Amino acid sequence: MKWAQLTTEEQLDAIKNESAEKPVVIFKHSTRCSISTMAKSRLERAEAPEDVTFYYLDLIQFRPVSNKIAEVFDVHHESPQVLVIKNGECVYDESHNGISMDEIVEQVKAA
Repeated sequence: MKWAQLTTEEQLDAIKNESAEKPVVIFKHSTRCSISTMAKSRLERAEAPEDVTFYYLDLIQFRPVSNKIAEVFDVHHESPQVLVIKNGECVYDESHNGISMDEIVEQVKAA
């Protein structure tokens, strides 16, 4: 798994633009939460689609970015949380034990 680091609110505009060309996944990770660590580990052990950029946000360190994600993509904040972004919009979000690479792949492939 190759993570792109998400550290600034300004990156969200770039992510929206990038998602017009290919799907983008944002993983919001709490470094203080064992469920979040487990979800991250499951994602890293799975085979990620090559045509998708996976962004990693340490939401403890970059809480304002996490709050902005909730606002920009109109999702309720969860931790851990995964979002699939297509054409500038969140088309799927899941949290906690519901996070799985199989589901992400399915959502990425959906029209």
